[in-house]
Amino acid sequence: MSTTNHHRRSFIKTGLAAGASVPFLSKENRATPLPKSVDYTELDQAMAQQVLKRELFPEPVMIESCDLLRYNGNYIVRVRSTDGAEGYCVGHNLRMPHLYPIQLTLVNPYFIGKDARELDQLVEGVFMYKNNYKYQGYTLWIPVATVEIAILDMLGRIAQKSMGKLIGDIHNTEIAIYQANNNRGRSAKASIERIKELKAETNAKAVKFKIGGRRSNPEEPTGRSERLIPMMREAFGDDTTIYADCNGSYGATEAIRIGKMLQEHNIDLFEQPVPTDWYEDWKLTADALDIPIASGGGEVSLRNFRWLIGNEAVQMVQQDLFYFGGMIRCMKVARMAATKGYSCVPHISGTGLGYIYMMQFVSALPNAGPYHEFKGLSTEVPFECKTSSLQPENGILHLPSGVGSGVEIDPDFIDKHKIMKV
Repeated sequence: MSTTNHHRRSFIKTGLAAGASVPFLSKENRATPLPKSVDYTELDQAMAQQVLKRELFPEPVMIESCDLLRYNGNYIVRVRSTDGAEGYCVGHNLRMPHLYPIQLTLVNPYFIGKDARELDQLVEGVFMYKNNYKYQGYTLWIPVATVEIAILDMLGRIAQKSMGKLIGDIHNTEIAIYQANNNRGRSAKASIERIKELKAETNAKAVKFKIGGRRSNPEEPTGRSERLIPMMREAFGDDTTIYADCNGSYGATEAIRIGKMLQEHNIDLFEQPVPTDWYEDWKLTADALDIPIASGGGEVSLRNFRWLIGNEAVQMVQQDLFYFGGMIRCMKVARMAATKGYSCVPHISGTGLGYIYMMQFVSALPNAGPYHEFKGLSTEVPFECKTSSLQPENGILHLPSGVGSGVEIDPDFIDKHKIMKV
């Protein structure tokens, strides 16, 4: 391992810095045998810790209603307590048109009549409600996350604290961002020009570029990654942190080949080199490379994150707040990662206020990664934030200091929504 690459791996793992498909390899071709046993004691202890600060709420907070509201393609979950407190979460508007029956019949009813102070246990309990475990994945966890975030918004308003203060101590009030090129299909030169434009808009100190074809899709234009990788460091210089994301485009053999090319050109992070559920290939890839490996946003299982972290198959976790089921489950993953000195950079999905929820979550992470994704200010949901512009200033987002989510959704906009029925 070179001194430079060893430094890069340590740099990302500590979180202290300013992070065509082929089949599984046969046993005789594996670069490194899989370990026979791993001690998960520390990870299990981290995962078992209570997340919500229950001590902030001396009296029960009983949930009287949990409604899904819809207006013009926007979905909001509203929770109300028996004492009249309310909380809101703007849902994953790209997925909710397909998932709202699950939200209405298998998730929302479970929370009604429950004590919101038991949120950790409720997020676990909904998994077994009406055999919801059979829907493990985005189908279940996006609706659960939408209710959980609404409950955290309500509890924050009751306690007069931000969501971040409900799930941890505040470690980050300034959140450095990276700019990403989210489009494949461009030439290498056009990709770099687009990333430069985005970087100039926010003065971000980090960028991310896409390689591969996404899962088993062929790359277009053909050979784009091989042309783009050598150009990135030359285009952005040594002062810019550069991440590469391939959205699970490779199996282990090709991921290792591409990873070595990334190392050669001093790229700082290799995100989701193989498909989410190709766990053996995650391990083989990480063992063969010096560049830090980041998980993607597609993992939905606490147990599988436990395996990835315990087997050092990733050095940065990137669980998605919606896809993974909310802040409590995501915090458990971040805490497991912290036992290894790994950082957490939550993935952002969907529309609406997802980046607001990301900021609240990151604020409470002692092992937050150096840079976090910024996809632009939401224009779909009218809201007011009195404590932050929510616009990057010299590459930095400033955390809202208000209660709950830190923003107030326009009440007239909420009033236009209708309660959805089964």
